[in-house]
Order: sequence, then structure tokens, then C-alpha cells
Amino acid sequence: MDDKNGAHGDREKEVEPILINHDAQRESCHCNLSEIYLCIAAGAVALVAAVPVAGCAMLRLRECVVSRLLSSPSTSSSAIFPLRHLLSAAAAPISPGFAVEEYLVATCGLTRPQALKAFKKLSHLKSPAKPNAVLGLSGADAAAVVTKDPLFLRTKVDKTLAPKVVGLTGLGLSSPDIACLVSLTPDCFRSRNIVSKLHYYLPLLGSFHNFLRLLKRSPRLLSWDLNKVVKPNVVFLRECGLGDCDIAKLCIHAPRMLSTNPERVRAMVACVEGIGVPRGSGMFRQALCAVTFQSEEKIAAKMEYLKTTFRWSDAEVSMAVRKYPGVLRKSKESLKHRSEFFFSEVGLEPAYIAYRPALLSYSMEGRNRPRYYVIKFLKANGLLDQYRDYYSIVMLSEKVFVEKFICPHKEAAPHLAEDYATTCKGEVPTNFRFT
Repeated sequence: MDDKNGAHGDREKEVEPILINHDAQRESCHCNLSEIYLCIAAGAVALVAAVPVAGCAMLRLRECVVSRLLSSPSTSSSAIFPLRHLLSAAAAPISPGFAVEEYLVATCGLTRPQALKAFKKLSHLKSPAKPNAVLGLSGADAAAVVTKDPLFLRTKVDKTLAPKVVGLTGLGLSSPDIACLVSLTPDCFRSRNIVSKLHYYLPLLGSFHNFLRLLKRSPRLLSWDLNKVVKPNVVFLRECGLGDCDIAKLCIHAPRMLSTNPERVRAMVACVEGIGVPRGSGMFRQALCAVTFQSEEKIAAKMEYLKTTFRWSDAEVSMAVRKYPGVLRKSKESLKHRSEFFFSEVGLEPAYIAYRPALLSYSMEGRNRPRYYVIKFLKANGLLDQYRDYYSIVMLSEKVFVEKFICPHKEAAPHLAEDYATTCKGEVPTNFRFT
């Protein structure tokens, strides 16, 4: 709270000389700059139909106002609408000594190479007034925005930015949320329909956090055609038995499920059904993730490789894929490494693995191998009171495994915990020590 009050105080100190100098010349003005700024600072802005002020004073005040709007978490939609006339009331004067490249480095935080690249799109700027009005972000955010989209500095505050801020605030986004959105996709932020698109995506994805995750994975998200592509795909996925939560998880993993041609999505669903996973089943979403943008030929080849590598019959490979569709995403090298370990070291049978394909989902270095070595050590030294099924041991959470198989043996095997931790890092000791 103190930091916010301090920042507020600094902003008022910055604005004060602008107000005093201008109001001294406008004593008879119906609505002077001091009154306007105090209304804004209080969060209750009255509509200013005609403000007889212009020039540098207005431009500097406009910069302060925009910065305050973007940095204040309490700014409401009703407080932004009346500013549209105020923010556009002044024309940008020409500054003879204005150097665009220097401005980009000093004010926007760009490096020299970044500034030189951005300069090509901004060489016509004759004054810092317009970019100053646009910038209301932190230094890091400003640099990110201008680097990605130099033309953002030419955006009109009143006609483009203010309405967007109003609309996004109405959807429940905070000022930091909006600033984050601007920094990630400044070009899309300037588009007409960003508000309507977020109005659709936010309920679908469940939260702004999930929306950002998807946006970071697919920066062109806001340019996708909602009516012709996205909505038809979502409707079809719902018809397949997926709820919005499942669709959100699916699309965050595979964003192109939303943007690809609807006919291709239908083909992928048909492929899932072809490997034995019906619509509406518990594994349907995972299976759809597994076959996403893989050809039928590639999937058939992977299933054939599974048969050969794990010595499975047709029925066993089909069962394994139905229970753990993610196996289709595993590399051949990874599958071979696992088969050698399970057959040669652990001594598992092919059918055992086919019925429990989740074994293939766990890390070799982080779970499978270290736990096997612990159990092998305990058995060899008579510390395991009864036989333990390998699958049930692998499926335990890390906390439960340590409590059951590491902690009880601190006195008899004081180095067991250390050796286990070393093995989990991929540095397998020659032998677990017993003394």
C-alpha cells in the first residue's frame, strides 16, 4: 500500500507544475486542468464535453492520465469513457530536435539494434506526444511491446486503446492483466474484435490464466476465425462428449485443435475411434491428444513398433493403447530403453506390461529405475518383510514411497536415502551401500 501511495504522490508531483502553469492562464475557464485531474485521481470523472485547452500542457497531462489509468487497479469502465474526448483534445506539436531512435532507447527501453529495426516503421514521427500518450506500461512491458510491434506507438488512445480497456475491464480483467495482454500481443490488441473474442474464450478456457497459457503457446490465437473455425470445432468436440474443462486442457496441449479445418478435427476423432477409444470414454481426450496431427500411417507404424519391441500380440497392443494412448507419443528410443529395462533388469513379462501400460508413462531416471534399485536392495538385505508388486510400488506418490521404503531403514541402511536421491538424478551408484 505504501508503494502505491508513493507512486501516486510522485505522479501528483509530476502533474502539479503542469496544472499550476496552465491554470494561471485559464482562470476564467469553465473546467480547468486541476479540476479534471482531481476528478480522475478520485476515480470519478465527469464528462468533459468541451475543454478549451491544448498544446504541451494537455499532452503532458494526457500522458500522466493514461499512465494512471493503466497502473490503477481500481479504474472502472465508467471512469474511462469520459476520457475519450479529453485524451484526443490536443494535436501533437512538431518537436524539431526529436530523434525517434534515441526516444526508443531512452523512453521505451529498447537496445540499439532493436531501436534501429523499429525505426524503419516509425521514421515519420515528428514528436514524442503520440507515443507518450500510448505508453502507460512498465519499462520492461513497454520494451516488449515496442519490440514486437513498433506501430503500437502510433495507436490512437481515444479511438483504439480506451474502448479496448473499457471492454476488457468489463470482462473482469485487471489493469495488470490488460498490460500483460498488451505486452504479449500488441498487434492483436489493436484489432477491432479483441473484446468479443475474449468474451468467448474466457468462459471456454475457465480463466484468464488459462487463456494466457494458450496465447503463449499460440501467439496467433486472437487472429483465428471464431465463426468459421473455432466455434465449429468446439461444438463438435462437445458432441464427442468433452466438457469445456476437457476442451481447455486439450487445446492448451494442442492449440491447433481450435484453429485447424473442422474436417480435419473430424478425421482425428475417427482415428481415435479406429484405435479402439470410443467417444465419451475416460481416455478419449488423452487419445485425441496422442493422435493430434499424426497420419494414420504413422500411427499404424508406431503400433507395429510397440508389438515388436514389447513382444505383444495384436490384442495386447490394442489393449495397451486403449489404456494409455500417450504411448503413441513416445519416441522409439524411449520405448526401446524402457523395454530393455523392464525385461532384462526387472524381469517383467510382456503381458504384465500390456495390462499396466501406465508403467511406460513414468520417468526412467526419476521413478522407475531408482525405485527398482531400492526394492532390490531391501530384498537382498532382508529388509523387505513381504513381496511387493512392482507396479504398485511405481504408482505410489513420492511422499508415500519415501515414508514406506526409505524412512523405516535409516538405522539399518543410513546411506539409503542418499543413494536413492543420487539415483533420481541419473547418477546411479555402483551399489547401494549397507554400512
